[in-house]
Amino acid sequence: MTLPPGTVLRPILPRDDAALAAIARQVLAEFGSGLASDPEVDAMQRAYSRPRSAYYVVERDGQLGGGVGIAPLLGGEEGVCELRKFYLLPNVRGIGLGQALLDQCLLSARGFGFGQCYVEVLDRMSEAQRLLERNGFQLLQARMGYGELRGSNTWYLRSI
Repeated sequence: MTLPPGTVLRPILPRDDAALAAIARQVLAEFGSGLASDPEVDAMQRAYSRPRSAYYVVERDGQLGGGVGIAPLLGGEEGVCELRKFYLLPNVRGIGLGQALLDQCLLSARGFGFGQCYVEVLDRMSEAQRLLERNGFQLLQARMGYGELRGSNTWYLRSI
């Protein structure tokens, strides 16, 4: 996929942590959820530097617009990863950046040897749900692993 002019997709850097934490809080508040206690949000670069994990961000015109990570599913089977912390600011939605981030994460997940990808979505995130469904994610009837996204009763899985 070709990114819009002035847009960069890259791995997370330590300098991104504060901006990403602010983006996460803003997006969760927008959709009626909040961060109860999630130390990962304030140290994303460190959290996704673990084995079989990666986090990617998008910058548009030099400003961080959001990101998404891939990591082993906590409490899940060895071959299942989880798409995690998928946050995009409103000004970068609808221009293909969510698709580009998803594609990069799935590519990384394959490289890490995962066979399936799981994701939890806030119930009100209808655009995110449509993106996942367009990309072959199937709606599940129950949560997998140690899911902990408050306000989420929507879970998806796909083979990769």
